[in-house]
Amino acid sequence: MFGISPLGWVHTLGSLPAIPVALYMFARHGRIVPRSRAGMIYLVSMLIGAATAFLVAHQPVSYGIAGATILFLAAGYGAQRLFGQTRLARYVETICLTLSAFLLMLPTITEILRRVPDGHPLAPDLNSPLLLGAQATLLAILIIGLAAQILFLRRQNGAVAAT
Repeated sequence: MFGISPLGWVHTLGSLPAIPVALYMFARHGRIVPRSRAGMIYLVSMLIGAATAFLVAHQPVSYGIAGATILFLAAGYGAQRLFGQTRLARYVETICLTLSAFLLMLPTITEILRRVPDGHPLAPDLNSPLLLGAQATLLAILIIGLAAQILFLRRQNGAVAAT
């Protein structure tokens, strides 16, 4: 089905929980909260997806996305250990984990549009206007979302400093 191998299904189904969990945390907290139950589900799911990407990828860019995802996860989840409970740790955590979510959604959208419906995909190739538009929309969401998160963190830090 959809030309996905058994290992490809492990990759897909293993990383799938990260999508609703990330959406939940963005809606509830405005960011991915690493030290929470949802944050742990996100981490495990993302690691499954990123690690198995090395086994199922066909495009060289996929290896770069998987590697960058692992690096952003490590930086995001390790920021507090490295910098303590500081403002810098919160910024690094937020930016890195938001970038990891973007790197989850970029291949997700690409693969969906290139495989669905089965046999007659909506985006038959990587230069399809629909695919390029979807990827550009994701990039715009990333830029606007990161800007909003940084502004929120600055306001939050300003309110803490003022008290």
